[in-house]
Amino acid sequence: MFLTVMKSKIHDVSVTQSDLNYVGSITIDEDLMDAADIIVGEKVQIVDNNNGERFETYAIAGDRGSGVICLNGAAARKVAVGDVVIIISYALMTREEAKAFKPKVIFPDTLTNKLVR
Repeated sequence: MFLTVMKSKIHDVSVTQSDLNYVGSITIDEDLMDAADIIVGEKVQIVDNNNGERFETYAIAGDRGSGVICLNGAAARKVAVGDVVIIISYALMTREEAKAFKPKVIFPDTLTNKLVR
């Protein structure tokens, strides 16, 4: 049996852009993706702290160091620029793997979306 376990989380970043006319996905600053161990194309859940929306999409890399968090396509209707969101990815693991696993959680500066070192 496999369990679905939180693998990665980018906690409290601000939406900087939305693009309804893009095919879909969330654009994430590549520095944040690397720090949280999220790869291009990976399925992610978005939780909007401002309006309570929860939805899934996939990650694409934004310019490194830009702080970009852009919801694209239909997801753009679920957020507003300036909303604070949490981005979560999950992995399937056996019970034994899950007990030993430590998720990668990062807490960027909410105003700039830059990594706090």
